[in-house]
Amino acid sequence: MDEHAGDPGAGAGTEPGAGELIVGRDAELARLFRTVDAPSAAEPVLVLAGEVGTGKSVLLDSAVLRAGARGARVLRAQGSETESSLAFSALHQLLRPLRAEVDRLPERQRAALDDAFGAGPGTVAPDLMLIGVAVLSLLSALGDQGPVLVVLDDAQWCDSASLDALSFAARRLEGEPVTMLIGVRGGDHPPRPEGPDGPGRLSRFGRHVPTLTLGPLDHSVANRLLDLQPKSPTGRTRTRILDQAEGNPLALAELTRAATEDAAGHEAVHGTVQGATAHSTAPRVGPLPLTAHLERLFAARLHALPAATTRALLLLAAMDSTDAALAVAGGLPDAEDDAWLPAEQAGLVRRTGRDIRFRHPLVRSAVYHSAPFDARREAHLALAAILRDEPDRRAWHLAAASSRPDAAVSAELEQTAGRARRRGGHAAAAKALQRAAELAPRREDSARLLVEAAGAAVFTGDIAWVEELTAGARARTDDASLLASAAVQAGRLATLTVRHTVVFSRLIDSAGRLADAQPAAALDLLAGAAVVRFYSGEDIQRRRIHEVLRSLPEHASRAWPRTWVTAVTDPFGSRAELLSRLPWLAAEAERRPDRLTALAIAAWLLDETPLAVRAFDEAFDRWELRGPLPEGLGGAAAWAYVERGRWGQAREVCARTTAVGSTAGLGHAVACAAAVDATVLAFQGDAAAARARAEDALALIDPLESRSVSVYARRALGAAAVAEGAYETAYDQLRMIFTADGAPVHYHASYPALADLAAAAVRGGRREEAAALVERSARALAGNASPRLRALLGRARGLLADPEDAEPHFRAALADPVLEHWPFERAQTLLDLAEWLRRRRRIAEARAPLAEALETFRRLGARPWIERARAESRAAGLDVTDAAPDALAELSPQQQQIVRLAARGLTNREIGEKLFLSPRTVGSHLYRSFPKLGITARSQLRDLVEGPLTTAG
Repeated sequence: MDEHAGDPGAGAGTEPGAGELIVGRDAELARLFRTVDAPSAAEPVLVLAGEVGTGKSVLLDSAVLRAGARGARVLRAQGSETESSLAFSALHQLLRPLRAEVDRLPERQRAALDDAFGAGPGTVAPDLMLIGVAVLSLLSALGDQGPVLVVLDDAQWCDSASLDALSFAARRLEGEPVTMLIGVRGGDHPPRPEGPDGPGRLSRFGRHVPTLTLGPLDHSVANRLLDLQPKSPTGRTRTRILDQAEGNPLALAELTRAATEDAAGHEAVHGTVQGATAHSTAPRVGPLPLTAHLERLFAARLHALPAATTRALLLLAAMDSTDAALAVAGGLPDAEDDAWLPAEQAGLVRRTGRDIRFRHPLVRSAVYHSAPFDARREAHLALAAILRDEPDRRAWHLAAASSRPDAAVSAELEQTAGRARRRGGHAAAAKALQRAAELAPRREDSARLLVEAAGAAVFTGDIAWVEELTAGARARTDDASLLASAAVQAGRLATLTVRHTVVFSRLIDSAGRLADAQPAAALDLLAGAAVVRFYSGEDIQRRRIHEVLRSLPEHASRAWPRTWVTAVTDPFGSRAELLSRLPWLAAEAERRPDRLTALAIAAWLLDETPLAVRAFDEAFDRWELRGPLPEGLGGAAAWAYVERGRWGQAREVCARTTAVGSTAGLGHAVACAAAVDATVLAFQGDAAAARARAEDALALIDPLESRSVSVYARRALGAAAVAEGAYETAYDQLRMIFTADGAPVHYHASYPALADLAAAAVRGGRREEAAALVERSARALAGNASPRLRALLGRARGLLADPEDAEPHFRAALADPVLEHWPFERAQTLLDLAEWLRRRRRIAEARAPLAEALETFRRLGARPWIERARAESRAAGLDVTDAAPDALAELSPQQQQIVRLAARGLTNREIGEKLFLSPRTVGSHLYRSFPKLGITARSQLRDLVEGPLTTAG
């Protein structure tokens, strides 16, 4: 293999210098160079994964040199174990050189970053999605000036908040001249620091991030690397080094160094044995795990160092960063000081100008962990003393210096957690609270802090960590209120996972135990159980919830949660009573805005979609639903917007939920969003994309554990088949959302598909079977059907009836003016009626419903239905011009969204904020859209989206 500019030890994990060599990584280096040479390629993110000592940092350094030589702007950050507790610390490190560019961001984005970095007022939690948009905007703006390379090394130690923001941007960089290289220890899914069994940290960058894995060097390359060492080992020593290193470059280099030093020491004491060389003396290290070997080898070099050097190394190892001002103030000798020379000669540090760095993270670890606790404590106290203006770092240094409970340090960590939470750093907050609990002298305080930690950890999506924290709280207290709170925190996250059967049992059992002593907590648990009941669709769960609900004493203060639990578990069975309470619920939500989302969900479940949409709008305006996790039943917002005809807004909600759910590893939330998104794509005519999204949703869930998502995905697949005219396929998909004997698979999600099932049945020759199923559903709903469901039943009956009997059903389905609030469903019924009228030769009567239907389909961008309505309109003698809205049908759904927002006067940057795209991507879509629309200027867009429909003669 060829040898590239680097270090003979570069494969050993040290940093390259001029004229040095990299050995045995030709293919990997070529792949990295291809990536940085083509920054607008389809793969904007590449992960470089490898065990300790495989050379990740060196290869990244080479890529940085390559990119810099070609004029790229390089942004770089390195994860640090000690900084993993500080929210947005890695992002701050990355963006610190961009202060001028940050100042040019729109006000909201700039303020979001300032809040994240603790420079803002910190009065409210930052919008995590807006922080991601700000990062995307920054990278896109830099890309306008030239290629950009973002390098993140030791990503396993980067704080979660930074990774969330960067992954958000990374998933939207396609087409931008921006590349991200991410170095990570181990495979591509190392454990997350904040929880032992959390999902892979890099999964947040996408399910299929390309990964370049550095394996061990093969035997011939390992031998070549040994030949390049200053004192190449021979004989039995060489064999043992090769066997023990197992192809790890750092191990090869460091074991060689250790063998040489060991041989030199042996010769100094005993002299050289005749017939043998110093290099053949076998190293005296046992068969320890590789990392332990290396740490021990590095630590062994510390013993002979002067005291001043040892102290300087320990201070450097204990620091949160290598910030020069902090280093000097902390008593660290500057880079020119002679104290560093022995450490440099021992291969522990590298000095570059004023910068002092450990040659490898393991050196830092060895220096720190081999020092006595008292020495480490002294170093941390020295650092804490100079950090009075940085209270978060100060608190962690004080915690590191504490070997026993300390109320003052615990209190400082609790304050740190509060600041982290306000900046959106929930993982950092949970870690600070967990450590504060360990240092709290009183068990009651420790339990309280662990419960608070669990509450913060909920927002990381790491259910194992939440359960660990709640278990710790249970072990420390018998306080019923605290234990109830702990159970609620664990349940809150558990409802967003796919383990519905297990989760439901935990929630309902806990609620039953707390019903007498803690009825309010029991209701909170029942609220979680109700969410699980909705997702699972299991009727036994409804009965168990109602049993516990009946056992709880009635109390005015608990009327709201009781009503909400009933609405979620049985919206149609209790519809009349629940409807009578809606005005009171709305009034309560006005008084308590935090209840707006719950009101909206309850209204949506009751098919009071106009109220649901108003409540969701107000919740977005007043609270912006900024929580880092999707709310329980958060998919209701997207569905309400779909039903109301606000499809672009529905897709925005789906994008937000997908980004947040993917980051937190909450597959069920992602599946919910995918099912809604698939439905909109199908309505818009993008059948292939709809099928892909629906299949994504189905792949993430067990259909028996999550009947709701399964039904929604089947509805989307049915709509996609209808869009392509494949009516038999559509019927087969929609038939699956009812059982073999015709009962709904899901008590709420199945019924709205009845009319579409009937339409597919008529065109697919399954009329009789569908008619029986529709009538069974009508009997089951009886007087509890909402006006919307009655209209859908009317449309289904009209489609399935004998031609001479169809008209009354269609007319009934259109009779109630309130049905205008479901524009797509109403337009479908209008089109069905018009088709029926035209076939009865009542052409003049058909024109008005046809015109209204076509106008609605155009406004919504429902391409398949536009074409069908246009064909009917021409057959009815309507002069259907090729108006601009039909031109929109040639665009992709995302391009349609962008065009419609641009027509409203939004700038590219504003559109990007709404759709989570970079301004460059928005501009690119508009540039490609104009020729298809037959226009040349943005000013023409407003007139374009309003197209006339005239009647011939």
